[in-house]
Amino acid sequence: MVKVDTSKDGVYIIKDGELKKVTDPLTGFGKQTIAWQQGKITHCEVTFTEK
Repeated sequence: MVKVDTSKDGVYIIKDGELKKVTDPLTGFGKQTIAWQQGKITHCEVTFTEK
């Protein structure tokens, strides 16, 4: 069993029974896009914005 620290914000993916934290945008501003194909996650795209 894996424990997740719920006191910190984050996005997690469970893929093939393994938990993976999605990388945060480097500048603190951005978005995370999760791509699905046939009901399964294929990849995650992280983009960021500079202000």
